[in-house]
Amino acid sequence: MIFIGLFSSCEKELINYRGIEGIYFAVQHGSANGTENNWPYQPFSKVRFAAVQGQDTTIRLKVLTTGPIYAYDRNFEVEVNPDSTTAVMGKHFSAVKRHMTIPANSSKTYVEVKLHRTADLKQASKQIGLRLVPSDQLSLSFPQWDAIPGYTQSTDPIIQEFDAGLHTILLDDLLPKPTVWSGNVGADLVESGNWGEYSEKKMLLICEVMNLSYQDFSSTTTMPLIRVNLITREMSQYLQGRFEAGAPVLEADGRLMYIRGVSWTSKVGVPWQ
Repeated sequence: MIFIGLFSSCEKELINYRGIEGIYFAVQHGSANGTENNWPYQPFSKVRFAAVQGQDTTIRLKVLTTGPIYAYDRNFEVEVNPDSTTAVMGKHFSAVKRHMTIPANSSKTYVEVKLHRTADLKQASKQIGLRLVPSDQLSLSFPQWDAIPGYTQSTDPIIQEFDAGLHTILLDDLLPKPTVWSGNVGADLVESGNWGEYSEKKMLLICEVMNLSYQDFSSTTTMPLIRVNLITREMSQYLQGRFEAGAPVLEADGRLMYIRGVSWTSKVGVPWQ
């Protein structure tokens, strides 16, 4: 289950906001070295199935109230916005619960959306647009949200103004180059470094041979230098062995897959034979 949005001092201030009594999406996320005390509030959430185990996952999106806390339940609704949705309900995601409640003596609840891994997410991303629907008890607090100064710890662009009554879930099953990748390609297109040019095929092969997951490449904590060197040694031996056995591993353009230590060089775009 993916959880986005934690309790912070800023959240307490927003709850005590003396404007209208209302609701808004209070979703925070950011860089791994940040916390809820400096992650920005964002109008989108990313779900990459490449980092998810299994065929399904559930994302929880926090909804907060502004104004006083009451000793009784308060109701509102949430709906899928067709104008900003390319994912297909029943295929990419399950039906979203429409009728929601802010429990008595509380200022928050969560909208849960169950997402499904599908083959087409490997070719293109999809998105789900959600919209809060006000009630006679709760209006929309921030139709124009302004980014909060100091809440800047994010690897994604920080959206400076947005409607906090809307939220978009972006989902795909692509394998982008991870945070830790010990390799590159030079101006001459020749692969260099420990692992050479990144490719999804190489990433998946490393994970298979070394019994690793994509998440292991997310930081230097899970992928320290000693592990990088071990992967380089073991994978170069594996690729060399496949080559000598007459079953070389090729990239999509036909070149030999490269890891430092193999007996060949590989140039991007140039087939081996």
